[in-house]
Amino acid sequence: MVNTKKSTLGKTTLLAASISLALMTTHASAEEVTTFDTIVVVGETTNTEVTPEELDNYQANDLEDIFRHVPSVSVGGSVGIAQKVYVRGMEDTMLNVSVDGAPQTGTLFHHIGRIQIEPELLKSVEVQAGAGEATSGAGAIGGAIRFETKDVEDLLETGKKFGGLIKGSAFSNEGEKGNVSLYGKVNDNVGVIGSFSKTNRDNMTDGNGDEILATNSKQNLAFVKVNADISDKQELSISAEKREESGEFSSKPNWFVSEGDALYPMERDRTTFTVNHKYTASDLFNLETTVYRTNNSLWNNGRFGEYEGHTQSTGLDLKNKSHLGNHTVTYGIDYRKDIVTAGASSDNGETFKEKGTVFGAYAQDHWQLSDKLLVSYGLRFDDYKLDQTDLDDSAKSDAVSPNIGLSYDINDKLTVKVGHAKAMRGKEISDSFTVDGFTLGEDLRAEKVTNTEIGLEYNTGKLNLTASVYQSEVKDVIHAVNGWGGTYENIGNLESDGFELGASYDFGKLELAASFSHNDPTLNGNVVEGYEHSAIGNVRGDTFNVKATYEFSSQFQLGWNFAHVKSLNDIEVLYDDVAAGWIDETQFIDKKGYNVHDVYLRWTPNRYKNLSVNFAVQNLFDENYRDHSSVGDYGDIAGWESIAGANEAGRDVRLSVNYKF
Repeated sequence: MVNTKKSTLGKTTLLAASISLALMTTHASAEEVTTFDTIVVVGETTNTEVTPEELDNYQANDLEDIFRHVPSVSVGGSVGIAQKVYVRGMEDTMLNVSVDGAPQTGTLFHHIGRIQIEPELLKSVEVQAGAGEATSGAGAIGGAIRFETKDVEDLLETGKKFGGLIKGSAFSNEGEKGNVSLYGKVNDNVGVIGSFSKTNRDNMTDGNGDEILATNSKQNLAFVKVNADISDKQELSISAEKREESGEFSSKPNWFVSEGDALYPMERDRTTFTVNHKYTASDLFNLETTVYRTNNSLWNNGRFGEYEGHTQSTGLDLKNKSHLGNHTVTYGIDYRKDIVTAGASSDNGETFKEKGTVFGAYAQDHWQLSDKLLVSYGLRFDDYKLDQTDLDDSAKSDAVSPNIGLSYDINDKLTVKVGHAKAMRGKEISDSFTVDGFTLGEDLRAEKVTNTEIGLEYNTGKLNLTASVYQSEVKDVIHAVNGWGGTYENIGNLESDGFELGASYDFGKLELAASFSHNDPTLNGNVVEGYEHSAIGNVRGDTFNVKATYEFSSQFQLGWNFAHVKSLNDIEVLYDDVAAGWIDETQFIDKKGYNVHDVYLRWTPNRYKNLSVNFAVQNLFDENYRDHSSVGDYGDIAGWESIAGANEAGRDVRLSVNYKF
């Protein structure tokens, strides 16, 4: 029995007092309703957003395409089902990831990714790098990724009641994709969108022309969303999404597959149902409610026969915004219940189960002290509980996490931003394929992170320059040790330090942007690598990006993106294997650097304004490389020769045709 619970009553009282203090700092005027913009201070300098236009230009198909040009984010795994997202070197298991406010939690299998999303649906993608404000959600010790899907208003042309979009795409390396979306207004207040996508992928080839085995798959998506203006003060959104992926993969899909290796059928699907309600009554009362349920499942007929894993997350987020003079206060509660079940795919097979809950309460105040100075401060309380039903064990933990930040305009062009935040995460439900394999250590403690950032931004309207430096430390990282039948223990401290630089200039028709990212993730002073630090992080070389877009006319737009990732040499690995006695001494691996160019040309003919043709080439010069965020190459180490991530795809020529009606 693990119990790290302190005085919950005292911490909840502290949070309630902070909310009351924020509300009493100034008087309220509720006669006129204020429109609230999204405000972020803590960690804002390095936050990024991906637009649907960017996704469409490069014909994004998967997570790697979505984050391909975001400096603080990387994706490893090559094949879609195996892709894992990393923010500042931390794996997505340490992030709060949500779709329309519904958290995507739980891991089905540690050799595949846990995030599934269809780029065609996305209205926006927001990335919060590092722990931030109290509104970031539970468990956001490495940051947050927020996916928002499109509404009817994002697709329907002004003055029309009904419309549709038909899109067909073909990829030389290797596959095709089709999407049909229908949308319209039932009446002046209610709109509906329905979308279906189907993607077929064959095995890709790398930059050397070699086939990348076990990268073929089939993906299907069905999506329905209803938006309703209940009154001039209330909005309601209801959405349902089902995504399926299937194929024949190796027993460890995120590893390189050699000729003759056994492949096994695998099916994965996610279903998410979300209800969002907004009620804007006055300056004091602006209530937002989210209720959701997400089901994930994985079926595999592998080396040991048929096996299934299922996770289910159900919860709500209830928050209110109040505008009081110079203060904008956001406060609320959230709750999530997670269940994981797994076992043999037969009526008589043994099944295993875990349950976990997290309750949170939070308050964040943005205080405009003067025209130049904005101060943000907040508190978040989280209470975690885990029940290992079949192993007769449990864990509890709770903590209050404060944050404070400021944004100061030195002049009308130069702004300095400083943020300091803490966050915590208790033990959550296990990977469904190891749910019966590990018990809880006796003195297991919650993970706690401290994140500090300093940033500068210079903006003239045309020229934008940014620079930021950050330092994050996660204490008491929780990880499974001692192999199958072992325990979850606190294995030490994870540090992620680095800096980011950015520059852009708008010449009118020509836009140029460049960025540089340096990140140094270490665990107990040792470099983090994706093989032995699965579910924790992965090291990546310094990354330099250049992006250019040129609009020849209203008909033609050209874009180019260049990414250079610097090599990493003599990475010391296998610390855990030495400690376990499986090898006498640590070994060294290299991660080779690479250069990748992407281009696109978009054509919208004047005579057929509803038609657009997009031509794109990913990896224009056919670079042969393994992404640094994939598992490194251990092929030169005796006994570990089979361990390596798959290569990335070589040149991929993409053509898509969109027709709106």
